[in-house]
Amino acid sequence: MTLTNQINEYSPGMLIRARGREWVVQPRSDQTCLRLRPFGGSEEDVTLLIPDLEIAPPETATFPWPDPSKSGSHDAALILRDALQLKLRAGAGPFRSFGNIAVEPRAYQMVPLMMALRFPTIRILIADDVGIGKTIEAGLIVKEMMDRGEIFRFSVLCPPHLVDQWQHELHERFHLNAVALTASNVGKLEKKMPNGETLFSYYPVTVVSLDYIKSERHREHFISSAPECIVVDEAHTCTAVGKGKQLRFQLLKRLTEDTNRHMILLTATPHSGDDNAFHNLLSLLKPEFAGLQDGQSGSHKKLREELAQHFIQRRRKDIEEWQDTGIFPKRMTTELTYTLSGAWGVFFDHVQEYCTELAGRKEKENGQTARLIWYATLALLRCVVSSPAAAEKALTTRLTGTIEELEALADDERIHDGHDDNLTVDDLEPAAGIDDVDRLQDLIAEARKLNGKKGDPKLKTLIEHLKGLLDEDFRPVIFCRYVATAHYIARHLQKEFKNATVDTVTGEYTPEERELRVSELGEAKQPILVATDCLSEGVNLQHYFNAMVHYDLAWNPTRHEQREGRVDRFGQKSPEVRCTMLYGQDNPVDGFILDVILKKADRIKQELGILVPMPEDTERIDQALIKAALMKRKKNRSQTEMFPDFDDKKYMETLDVKWQDAKEKAKANRTIFAQRRLKPEEVLPEWKKQCAVLGGEEDVERFVKSACARLGTSLEQYKRNRFKLLPQHLPTALKERFSRENMEKPIPIDFSYPPITGTRFVHRSDPIVRLLSDSLLEDALTNGSLIAARSAVTVTNDVDLVTTVYLLRLRHQLTVTGRSQTRTLMAEETAVLAVQGRANPQWMEETFETKLLNVTPSGNLGPEIAEREVTDALSFLNENLNKLSELAHKRAKILLDDHRRIREATKDLGTYRVEPCLPVDVMGVYVLLPDSL
Repeated sequence: MTLTNQINEYSPGMLIRARGREWVVQPRSDQTCLRLRPFGGSEEDVTLLIPDLEIAPPETATFPWPDPSKSGSHDAALILRDALQLKLRAGAGPFRSFGNIAVEPRAYQMVPLMMALRFPTIRILIADDVGIGKTIEAGLIVKEMMDRGEIFRFSVLCPPHLVDQWQHELHERFHLNAVALTASNVGKLEKKMPNGETLFSYYPVTVVSLDYIKSERHREHFISSAPECIVVDEAHTCTAVGKGKQLRFQLLKRLTEDTNRHMILLTATPHSGDDNAFHNLLSLLKPEFAGLQDGQSGSHKKLREELAQHFIQRRRKDIEEWQDTGIFPKRMTTELTYTLSGAWGVFFDHVQEYCTELAGRKEKENGQTARLIWYATLALLRCVVSSPAAAEKALTTRLTGTIEELEALADDERIHDGHDDNLTVDDLEPAAGIDDVDRLQDLIAEARKLNGKKGDPKLKTLIEHLKGLLDEDFRPVIFCRYVATAHYIARHLQKEFKNATVDTVTGEYTPEERELRVSELGEAKQPILVATDCLSEGVNLQHYFNAMVHYDLAWNPTRHEQREGRVDRFGQKSPEVRCTMLYGQDNPVDGFILDVILKKADRIKQELGILVPMPEDTERIDQALIKAALMKRKKNRSQTEMFPDFDDKKYMETLDVKWQDAKEKAKANRTIFAQRRLKPEEVLPEWKKQCAVLGGEEDVERFVKSACARLGTSLEQYKRNRFKLLPQHLPTALKERFSRENMEKPIPIDFSYPPITGTRFVHRSDPIVRLLSDSLLEDALTNGSLIAARSAVTVTNDVDLVTTVYLLRLRHQLTVTGRSQTRTLMAEETAVLAVQGRANPQWMEETFETKLLNVTPSGNLGPEIAEREVTDALSFLNENLNKLSELAHKRAKILLDDHRRIREATKDLGTYRVEPCLPVDVMGVYVLLPDSL
């Protein structure tokens, strides 16, 4: 290492020597405090150093060229090249963040990112279909903004049951250590803060429960100190008018009043059937968009075109144009039926009679109570249709029958399935037992006798279906409505399937407990998960399960889609998923739901490719359900008289008109927004360029396999495309590093995303790759180790002339000035500079990288000849140092163009400047000799 004078000014990318080793100066360094990364280390090794406290002050340094006397093999040369590329975190290229994420984004998932970066202040609504990857798309935006230095804090606002999911995703996929803020833990977090700090200044990345933030005290605190970027998940739940929901909308509206605050809104159902709520949502992007509710007039054309720049909504079908095969599995759907036969049918009839008689008595006592009592009958019948266990639970839970209690029951989501703007779940069975204790006891006794597949044809049908799924190695999830039903099913499946592992996940468990139970069950060889709808929204099951059964029909088609989307989504490894709907063939409740709601919604979805929410007409739907449940099997005049104003035909016609209107609106919106969507030809070049800079899945696999083999612990292949890494056989120093990362036992790994169930996805930023590349590179640079060789001479038939390839590392300073501040960032990249021939050498920069990777050695050279060849190659480069400088300036200009092109709002954000850090680091030199010489 050559030392020069002491340093008067530190800048990112500068190479210095301190404490006996070389360091690269990182951004946010100044004369008083330096952030330094070891030259051969990674971001995790960054150290703070105060120059004034050092005995020997830091000095500038130049990087030594390879030692000709330490030439290695061609394989060792490839390992060094891969280690250098895969170590890049602040990689040069169109995007800053891709070297720091633990997911391999698909090209189509970059569209929202590129749309967002076109605005000085991001306001974007991502309304992609369930399972396409909205979390990844939002994560890419915030991570890119952070790595560009344009934001330093952000918060995710989401329903409480999604807090842990978001926290996990941000940590695992984007290396962002988010803090969860909920009503239960905020007190503990506040105690850890220094005086004068706020929650949102002390914790830069937070995931905030909407339940926590809704109180006035917390809401005002959040508004006063909110981060500069907000992500809102399930945004449609924050824009409807109604109890609690209006407060959420007002919160978001006040946040948007800061015109510099970035807002990223996520929802799979932007239009939940409520025009006011939809346009409230649009107004969060820009207040003027609320005016689009006035109609489809020509005066709105320009405004609608502008909205389309902020709004992206894609169906699964839209992804096909990207010609990226294997993204989503093939969804195979089927229907299974059972009949109300035997004791089960008799029990249902007895419950009907009980409900009818009960309502008749209440009619005579109090007319208002009589009307409300029908909601109790609807609650009971829903439980009866679910399972004998749910029926027993509902019958044994008494109602007092007061008007206040019945009014509360009428609004109880345990009867319905939630609205599209709020799909929260209470999966406990509603109370339904009123009066006539003896009669209730008789019905309870009947329900208990139905326990098991002999008395329960619905359970029997499920068991037969599961036998077929398990025989074909499917891993099923059974969704039901109530806790009692879930435990009832699981209990009998455990008896029926001795070789399977059965478990339940219900609302009885906290989100953390649910996640743990799912992951533990997912590791089983043959798992069966029985769950209520607490898992139907925002929870990822695709890594463990590939089949699902609707044991209870959901009364809301959006709920059905959410259930199926848990397994049929981005990241599903299986090429096929099975979705089964189980319903009673002569069950009047199921029949109405199936024909009037679910099948109608499915026909519209088949036509448009997206789910159109059910038109809201809750009261009339409830009346129709009650009538269907009590009149289809046995009709009599007394029941008809209880609905004198209800007309089946008129109701159906009204609902059809509303369905058609909702369909046409959805169709019109899709036409408008699809016109402005970025096309593959606009995105794919940027995506491919970034992959070339950083390396992809194939590069990771080649490096890990080669590195482990040369370290004496070749990967153990135990199944097709499945490998095990054995840390216990690594060299001692490296084994200790693995141990500090809690990697001591054999690790099943997969190099492609999504990974096979039970394996670890090894991506470029995985600790396995980081530890291997750091260790090998450090040994090569400091000890001259030949496991990763800095020089090599290879005899091969794949070249006709002597070819020398110089492996370089380029460092750049990227300076962005705008909004009254200047940010200096650092970017790094690997590059090659090749020269062919000796008598008349021809420079072939950046075109010979594939030669380095693909040549096949065909002969051997003695060490003296190899040393001479490397010495000559280095001497030639020393005579042509201008080529290194030219390449550095050329790559700096390309980087500048990339950033300007991607961040199009340059005038609003300020100016960019890119300067290369010279001299260029010569990491390796490799001579390819024709075998004919």
